[in-house]
Amino acid sequence: MAEMEGSIVELADLLRHPEDLDKISFLKSEFTRKKVAVDRQLKVGLRDQLEVTQNGINSISHGQRTVNQIKEEMMKIDKLCAEAQNMIRDFPNINLVSQVHRNFTQVEAMKANIESFDLRLKDLEQLLRDDDQDMENQPNILKIHYELTQLRDVRDDAMDQIKRASDSSLEGHLQDYFTRLDDVIEWFDDHIGTACMNLIPLVQADNKGMVVRLALIIEEEEKSDNKVKALQDAQREYKDLASRFKSMTNGPKQLRGYKEKFLTAIEFYAQPQFGKADDRFLEEPEKLANILKWYFNDLYVVKVGMTSLMPKKWKIFKTYTNIYHKMMHDWLIKHIDNPELSPPHMLSIIDWSEKYYAKMIKLGWEPTDLQPHVLDTREGELIREYRQLIVKSVDEWMDRMFAADKKSFLERKPDTLDNNENGYFRTKTLGDMWRMLKEQTAVAGDSGRTDVAEGVFDAMFRALKSRQNMWQRMVDEEAQRYMSPSSRDGTDQEGMQVFQDWLVAIANDQIACIDDNEAAGQLSYLTRFTRELAPLVTPKYLAQHARAELDALRDGFVDLGTHCISLFVALIFTVDFRATTPDLFTPKWYGEYAMKRMTTTFDDYIADYSKVLHPSLLDILVEELADELLVAYLAAVRNKAARFRRADPFTDKFKDDILTAFDFFQSLPAKPDLAGLVTVDFADIKRKWKVVNHMVRLLEAEKAGGGVVAVYEEFKQENWDLGLGWVEAVLRARDDFEKAMLSAVKAKAGEVYVERGPETIMSKVK
Repeated sequence: MAEMEGSIVELADLLRHPEDLDKISFLKSEFTRKKVAVDRQLKVGLRDQLEVTQNGINSISHGQRTVNQIKEEMMKIDKLCAEAQNMIRDFPNINLVSQVHRNFTQVEAMKANIESFDLRLKDLEQLLRDDDQDMENQPNILKIHYELTQLRDVRDDAMDQIKRASDSSLEGHLQDYFTRLDDVIEWFDDHIGTACMNLIPLVQADNKGMVVRLALIIEEEEKSDNKVKALQDAQREYKDLASRFKSMTNGPKQLRGYKEKFLTAIEFYAQPQFGKADDRFLEEPEKLANILKWYFNDLYVVKVGMTSLMPKKWKIFKTYTNIYHKMMHDWLIKHIDNPELSPPHMLSIIDWSEKYYAKMIKLGWEPTDLQPHVLDTREGELIREYRQLIVKSVDEWMDRMFAADKKSFLERKPDTLDNNENGYFRTKTLGDMWRMLKEQTAVAGDSGRTDVAEGVFDAMFRALKSRQNMWQRMVDEEAQRYMSPSSRDGTDQEGMQVFQDWLVAIANDQIACIDDNEAAGQLSYLTRFTRELAPLVTPKYLAQHARAELDALRDGFVDLGTHCISLFVALIFTVDFRATTPDLFTPKWYGEYAMKRMTTTFDDYIADYSKVLHPSLLDILVEELADELLVAYLAAVRNKAARFRRADPFTDKFKDDILTAFDFFQSLPAKPDLAGLVTVDFADIKRKWKVVNHMVRLLEAEKAGGGVVAVYEEFKQENWDLGLGWVEAVLRARDDFEKAMLSAVKAKAGEVYVERGPETIMSKVK
């Protein structure tokens, strides 16, 4: 059950998005390839294991037969000895004399060895000093080894005899006497260790003599250890019988482990090389093949120069290869499991696997000969991790940059905005964001895999959309501070001008993302991003997914930029005109020039921001001002004191307001500081403002004879989204309003059929 849940979690991780379903065929082939590779390795491993097991069984059987034969022979000898005692007259006396003579000879030999021990030890020390002067050749090493072995045997025999003696009082004195031998042994071991650690350099220097001498010593020590193991096994299995044959106790008594030290030295020699590779790899991951060149050079030296100098049974090339391969595996896995591993390092390791096995094949090794797999067959997993590293990097960069923007935006500190080469306001992180995306795109492209690139681009699309949404949410929340009823009285307007600067900068950012100036050879960020993306993904992904995402991003940039300008305009009406619009259509309206004050305010804003706002947004600003002015003007009919009396010259006042507004918008392109920056579609403005004429006609129409209903019907035909609530507010503002008038309009509203079309300005009037 746990395995099934783990598989489900892994599958969910692979198929997190609907578009990932397109990758099922690739994933299936990838897992099939992995399964085939694992099955092949299992078969090879099973075959090898069976072969090893069978060889082991054969060896055990052979060893058992040999032991039984030895046991039988020893029993025969024991029997013959017992029979011989009865066959020979005076055998006990002869045997006793023989034992006395043998013991006397052994004592004499031991006495001579003990007396000459110190002198022989001094000779060894001199030989070692001589070799210290020529460590590359060590001409005396064989002689030193031979003599040292003899002295070791002397010590072991002496200590063995003193331990078996009834009086052990001299054991401590004897140990002190042999203390210098331990120092000489350590000295000799240093010489052997130095030679083992420099084995490959010795072969490279063509110092074959030194290599052969070292091999002879290690081989001899290996034989000695094998004898000790056999003796220990025999004594353990046949203790009583073995104790009766004194010759079995002669010779070395302890394992010296020179062969194991030799194998350890191979690993120790390679460790510093891997250590140096660590430092270089962290600095230059793309040069991994060059960094590990020494690895294959060493194995080549062993194959070509060392194999003939070592005992064949050692299979020295395979021994070196197995040790080196395990170290390579451990070194790579260490880096793979490092949570701080960067995408370039991960990619370098992924690419290295194939190169590694290609080089090993040249050395004569098949991939199945090298166990475990150098990357534990984790290539597919590593590809996903590589992709996820890039995605994580993108998300972290985007989060950090937006956090910096948010902090600057909320604190409203001076100099938190930049100006581009044209003087337009811009946020500080926009260029950094697209630079980061370009770098991560290059990293994804370096993988040479479309599935990696596509996964990274999906993450980038999500990050960019998220950034758009967060900006919109943040500016909406901030705008609400100034447009809420509690702040409209002007008590909480601090920082509004800086907020408007930010709205302009954010809007400019969106245009910079999508605005292509082909004449000047300048491409937008999104266009450059699209061109970098296209060659890294499959045609299917580009056509069926990427195009739609890019179009959605483009629309999102346009929408966010327009939304910021809309908020900019909304703040003007909410804050700057908070004392002006409530007086429209009231008695004060007739004696004041509200429309003139509002257009003058527009003029001031446009003059202030025309140099820092992108020209395409300046046109949108003018259009938004015209629309918002018209909407506010029409909505003012709901003012509490709004009333239109038959005797008042309201039609003239409407005309004066409209002409004032038209004069302002029509004059904008002709202003010297706006020349070439603003292109006002004055005809469109006049078309929209035509609704004011319908409003005036609703106010003027005779209430009798269906005049109001006829005006409403015509108004509705031209503006299908005309709201009945607003019409009611207009009618109620008449001084001669009657309910019958409203009832007739409502009845007509139920009868009139209008075809829906594009939204008109009346959709914004509530």
